[in-house]
Amino acid sequence: MLKGHLDKMAVVLDEVVNYQLPLDDQLLPLNDRLGSTLRLHFTGNIHCRYCGRKTSKSFNQGYCYPCFKSLARCDSCILSPEKCHFFEGTCREPDWGKQNCMTDHIVYLANASGVKIGITRQSQVPTRWIDQGAVQALPVMRVATRQQSGLVEAIVRRHVSDRTDWRAMLRGPAEPVDLPAARDRLMNLCARELAELQQRFGVQALKAIDDASVTTIRYPVVDYPDKIRAVNLDRTPVVEGTLIGIKGQYLILDTCVINIRKHTAYQVEVGC
Repeated sequence: MLKGHLDKMAVVLDEVVNYQLPLDDQLLPLNDRLGSTLRLHFTGNIHCRYCGRKTSKSFNQGYCYPCFKSLARCDSCILSPEKCHFFEGTCREPDWGKQNCMTDHIVYLANASGVKIGITRQSQVPTRWIDQGAVQALPVMRVATRQQSGLVEAIVRRHVSDRTDWRAMLRGPAEPVDLPAARDRLMNLCARELAELQQRFGVQALKAIDDASVTTIRYPVVDYPDKIRAVNLDRTPVVEGTLIGIKGQYLILDTCVINIRKHTAYQVEVGC
């Protein structure tokens, strides 16, 4: 029996994605547990991932309410990067913003439940794609800041979704698509608006990536469920079943599916 606070699963891109379940300072390997019984028991304790304060409710995947209201990583501009207000001098944590937002970001196309546009820090490639359950991904542009990546995404999402249908993603692998062809079509559709952004920020700030190859991702899944029954630990403190797959940040059991990242900072006992 292992006990600790959950965090998003650690992943390594290999022939099949390798997963480990963090429990405080422990890492529980998961791939070799496929086909075995897995039991998660929520102890009722949640401790803020930032300050360690005990909280009755998790905000923004693992924070207490005071941290949720004060940390830049919990601000609305994280979900809508085009609304970044760093240059207005109102960033909640300027040093954190410099380190995490004033750095190279990648705009990409991915296929998890169909083609979508997305953004991530360059350092988070390919982790971000795996966390979304993408079976294919392709970088299309490198930009100098998170705000600029959000502005590019806002332009492109007028023509393609920026969301993953998580239920479809968990029902099975998405049909392969021609991501380079999708990139070329979208870049042509958005050429004028992207050129205006380059004029605004400089051609060195926004650079198209024309020579990237498609990354193909395979997940450790023995079987996909016919019916998706998602559970959360607040309502179902004991989750148990045979582990039949892992995809994105979901454990797929024969009884239900559970989003591990959503339960960051929840203390659990894990039985295998």
